[in-house]
Amino acid sequence: MAGHSKWANIQHRKGKQDKLRSKLFSKLSKEITVAAKMGDPDPDKNPRLRLAVKEARSNSMPRDVIDRAIKKSQGGEAEAYESIRYEGYGPGGVAVIVEALTDNRNRTASNVRSTFTKNGGNLGETNSVAFQFERKGEIFYKPEVGDADAVMMAALEAGAEDVESDEDGHWITTGEDDLGTVSAALEQSLGESETAKFVWRPKVTAPADGEVFEKLMRLIEVLEDDDDVQNVTTNVDASEDVMAAYAAS
Repeated sequence: MAGHSKWANIQHRKGKQDKLRSKLFSKLSKEITVAAKMGDPDPDKNPRLRLAVKEARSNSMPRDVIDRAIKKSQGGEAEAYESIRYEGYGPGGVAVIVEALTDNRNRTASNVRSTFTKNGGNLGETNSVAFQFERKGEIFYKPEVGDADAVMMAALEAGAEDVESDEDGHWITTGEDDLGTVSAALEQSLGESETAKFVWRPKVTAPADGEVFEKLMRLIEVLEDDDDVQNVTTNVDASEDVMAAYAAS
């Protein structure tokens, strides 16, 4: 579960796809609007917006929806969102980081706290679990871009820190401040990536058996169903058997 693609695969098998797609588009549109409002509405001149648009395209968001989100940022109807990070522990002592964009801090804090409490977790103070993670950049390429050795060579030449490859593709890790420059360099050698985004990488992991994993997934699902929540990250490390059993249930 601490691995790169595991949660996405479980989501795909477990979720109602139409609902998930609508919810995802709403969250991506919000990030695009906020990024465009904070900087230049031209993605080529605004690194945060460029990453948000790339993420939207990788999730098959229609171009007109992306354009509307950018245009909204330039009008008076755009809400004043702020970024907030919540931290706590889920079932089994698993560390959880929740990133939100909200126009009502009190509402979001109340909802997140209630979700933790009702699903076997405890919301903590800022930095109560962040020390267990590192903020990194992550770039993903599909497997057909090249073999593991070729991608590794290109990534290291571009300034990346590490590459992990398997049958699903290539995950390239960068320093937090290097994501933009590494992504741009790799576009020259490998072409445009599928995604390029910031992630929280766990430095230590928490094991989970089937019961704990199921409870944790419930907590994550409820959190991600909140319109204010953009991302949920944990340091859980569940076995392939535990994840397979959950996905099949």
